[in-house]
Amino acid sequence: MIARRPDAGESAPRDPWVRYNPRILPFLTGRRRDFFLALAARIVPETGVLDAAACDRLVALVDEMLATRPSGVRRDLGLFLVVLRWLPALRHGRPLDLLDPARQDAALAWFQDSPLPLLRQGFWGVKTLVFLGYYGRPEIGETIGYRPSRDGNRLLHAR
Repeated sequence: MIARRPDAGESAPRDPWVRYNPRILPFLTGRRRDFFLALAARIVPETGVLDAAACDRLVALVDEMLATRPSGVRRDLGLFLVVLRWLPALRHGRPLDLLDPARQDAALAWFQDSPLPLLRQGFWGVKTLVFLGYYGRPEIGETIGYRPSRDGNRLLHAR
């Protein structure tokens, strides 16, 4: 379950299954946020044309999910984003986000199919976060034909 940060004057979520810590600062800020959005534009091209408000919502969804994860997961993700950015520099002489689109796609394809399980798993984790941020926005559901049941899956249980 995703923990929403409470607004001013609002109490924290009461769901005991949600690991919510109001002291956790947003994970995707500054350069890390910019790099994540650059990755998102290569993974889901539609994110490249989002306005500032939609980008903020995408980042907020990912931050909300990461706020429920242990600090070690956030630390590992931060380290992996650094690796993802700089490892292509060994081959191309520039970090991933400064490469031309064709080389970015080639580098990301290598990470996706990497012979090293840690790199492959890390990339799939980042890809999952991008999908969460983009497809998790309510306004996207309608555009892709997602119509969730509002009545507790009455039709599903009627079978």
